[in-house]
Amino acid sequence: MHRPASETRQSNLLKIATLCMLVLIGCRVEAPAQSNNPKPSKNGESRQTDSRGLIISDGELPPNTYLQARYEYRFSARGEFAPPVRWRVIGGALPPGLRLEDDGLLHGEPTRTGEFRFTVSATDTGKPAQAVQREFVIRVIEALVLEWKVPAHVTGNRIEGSVDVSNTTRHDVDLTFIVEAVAENGRATAIGYQHFLLRRGTRDMELPFGETLPHGAYLINVDGIGEITSRNVIYRQRLVMPKPLNVAVGP
Repeated sequence: MHRPASETRQSNLLKIATLCMLVLIGCRVEAPAQSNNPKPSKNGESRQTDSRGLIISDGELPPNTYLQARYEYRFSARGEFAPPVRWRVIGGALPPGLRLEDDGLLHGEPTRTGEFRFTVSATDTGKPAQAVQREFVIRVIEALVLEWKVPAHVTGNRIEGSVDVSNTTRHDVDLTFIVEAVAENGRATAIGYQHFLLRRGTRDMELPFGETLPHGAYLINVDGIGEITSRNVIYRQRLVMPKPLNVAVGP
């Protein structure tokens, strides 16, 4: 017995509708796939939980130092890399007097004070090679520091004042401290003198000076000479008053 064409079309439409409903139900119950990517941090960057490549160690940083001091520091790497690692400076400048060897040894004796920024590159011998870089800062300070505590001034017929002295080195310094008043005719008169062992790490030790002088104008020079005999090194510092001081009282 043959069905009418209208009934056949209705039956086919019913089957198609049933199939679509089953597909939709399957999509709703299917669990979403989990991502293997790490969750981004608040700033939008992925958190690094396991660094396996070449990394410049961030433990003890290159220390600051002082003028003419013997300096030695070795850069090191960590992570997974193919040794040996080659080190070089690719930006900025080392303190004059210091040199970086290929094996990561930074050494020498700095010859100029200041703050020095430089970028170091580390490259391993893998194929392909890994290369990383990092910026460092080294400050080179004066070994012997003289600063006015009480600037030289006239009190009656006397010129007096005081100076702070500091020893920033890791050694005791044999210090000679001299203050001279230089008259207009070029004659120098000592108005302060001390000679003693300035202990390492001493900061802001006050050294007073003063003397009665004849009438006249005087330029004041303060000199500090520090010697580390074990290293055969001498440090010199000088302070000078910008203008002559006039002693108006006296002969």
